[in-house]
Amino acid sequence: MTTRFQQAFNGLERPFAWLDLDALDENIKKVQQACGQKKIRVATKSIRSVEVLHYVQQNLSNVVGFMTFTAAETLFLLEQHFDDVLLGYPIMEEIAVRQLLQFVKEGRTITFMVDRLEHVAFLEKIGSELDIKVSICIDINLSTDFKVLYFGTKRSSLHSLESITPFLLYIKEQSHIEVVGVMGYEAQIAGVGNRPANAIKGRLIDLMQTQAKKQVTQFRRLAVAHIKAYFPKLRFVNGGGTGSMTYTAKQKEVTEITVGSAFYAPALFDQFSHLQLAKAAGFALRVTRKPANYIVVCHGGGYPASGAMAVDRYPAFYEPAYFSFLSLEGAGEVQTPIKVKGKTIAIGDTIYFRHAKAGELCERFQALHGIRGDQYVGSFATYRGDGQCFL
Repeated sequence: MTTRFQQAFNGLERPFAWLDLDALDENIKKVQQACGQKKIRVATKSIRSVEVLHYVQQNLSNVVGFMTFTAAETLFLLEQHFDDVLLGYPIMEEIAVRQLLQFVKEGRTITFMVDRLEHVAFLEKIGSELDIKVSICIDINLSTDFKVLYFGTKRSSLHSLESITPFLLYIKEQSHIEVVGVMGYEAQIAGVGNRPANAIKGRLIDLMQTQAKKQVTQFRRLAVAHIKAYFPKLRFVNGGGTGSMTYTAKQKEVTEITVGSAFYAPALFDQFSHLQLAKAAGFALRVTRKPANYIVVCHGGGYPASGAMAVDRYPAFYEPAYFSFLSLEGAGEVQTPIKVKGKTIAIGDTIYFRHAKAGELCERFQALHGIRGDQYVGSFATYRGDGQCFL
């Protein structure tokens, strides 16, 4: 499976990160198909490369804009001439917000995420001082509370119409705030795979997701209609994620879907039975030791993904049938011992991996080295390669 990698990347020093452009192109087509006629907002945290963001934008016909993850990253992308930016998370950094609003004065489209009175008051104060209208997006909580289990994410405080109403009334009183969007992230559908290693757990997730979809559909429609009663000129209703593209595309009130991880197709999304994405990005390590006939050691490899620590946060092997981690060592900071089965691996060989979560790969490397067919096609700078570090 990796013969073409060996040929294309033969001259590179290890470790390095790779980007399979054939797989990326395939994933772009699948995203386009899954999202149908909905607009797509690209999640920059899952890409973390200006050059790859441009590539996706140029090859995906219905991109409406970008969802960023910090104020500093947003400023950086605006300087790179990106536009229509939705900050995906509330920002409370005054200097950065003032800088962002200067871009608004120059005609750029920037929208701030809010779900608390404190967020609105903060933006109103700065907007008033700068005499500028601040565009905001209201983040509603679409998580499902089964009482015995909270299924979703703990993020937005707006989980009911009763909690939304006083929030809307408060916004109405602000003179420098303009509500332009609503967002609801169905994390329990978009970010939870229904095909984990434990089959029983997978069946339980299937059942919970079926029930959650009904509740999400109902609450989002009610919430959006409720918000429109106060602010009828909404520019967008944002929803979804890689794992819920097909479901979210069917939601009438949703005008755009946020997609990011689907482009690189990291290992976590192997757990989604309905996704058939191509392995588009990962990293390569050199084998430098062989302490036993069935054990080799790679130099580096300790790149766990964020989130609650579990086995699925480990990197995954590009060829999982041949390799496995040692349970007592896992992926190590400077070396990773690997059990080999059914394949001959020698000192100096390369083993190829995929990171568990999409953009986090780019925090470890300065470039993604591209391959098309069996040919090396050059490198794409990551944020780190551009001298940037966000969060």
